[in-house]
Amino acid sequence: MSRARRGVPGRSAIVTGGGSGIGAALVRALVADGAHVVVADIDVDAAQAVVDSLPGAGTGSVAGARAARLNVTDAAAVAALVEEVIGEHGGLDLMFANAGITWGGDTELLTLEQWNAIIDVNIRGVVHCVHAAYPHMIARGSGSLVLTSSMGGLSPAGLLTSYAMTKHAVVGLGMSLRAEAAGHGVGVTVVCPAAVDTPILDKGELGGFDGRRYYLDGQGVRRPLDPDALARSVLDGVSRNRALVIEPARARATWRLQRLAPGLMDRMLTRYVRSARS
Repeated sequence: MSRARRGVPGRSAIVTGGGSGIGAALVRALVADGAHVVVADIDVDAAQAVVDSLPGAGTGSVAGARAARLNVTDAAAVAALVEEVIGEHGGLDLMFANAGITWGGDTELLTLEQWNAIIDVNIRGVVHCVHAAYPHMIARGSGSLVLTSSMGGLSPAGLLTSYAMTKHAVVGLGMSLRAEAAGHGVGVTVVCPAAVDTPILDKGELGGFDGRRYYLDGQGVRRPLDPDALARSVLDGVSRNRALVIEPARARATWRLQRLAPGLMDRMLTRYVRSARS
């Protein structure tokens, strides 16, 4: 049995953006390991559909999985949900700040409303989760914050400038907070996947931008990463209190190249953006 499976049973968790993609996969992995999970999403019907798809749904045997409507840009709503879970379970063990949106295409096409929307969800939404959950974890001397970033948070990403900006912020928050949280017995893990098979690959496209092709070709892969495989890796990383979970292996190679040869990566990205536009 893996360390992740030893650490999860009976623990309480909130997964934001749990109605689809990586969030839904995290819910499946957590419930399979015996956690009590609140599937939080602005689309409560999607969240409920995830709950209904779990093994044992409709028989009363789904272990503590329930749906909740949550707009992560509403700080008071995030705080209220955290307090609700603490009241139900005596504490919150795992906070997955996973909700996110994207815009892809030339930066000059972005409106101020789109800039503000992605900042509100991808940055402020994560801050709201940390602000609500972290003090309670400090008081208990345990718990884990799991922040979903992206390979776009570790490397530059032309044609995804607003998204990359917000995901860099998430990496900066998580990696900095770890140094403080360790002294309180609280873990912080930042998740940085590349080209996962989720609906976000086909959303937020501006000016004919083909998001799915861009993400896959940019990583040099034909098939996106299975979100359930990513979720298993994330839970293992959380159980080991890893700073970063970077998947797949090719993404880790890209990250290392970016650190060792940023000039080369800049030239490669410039050529790729030109190719993608054409």
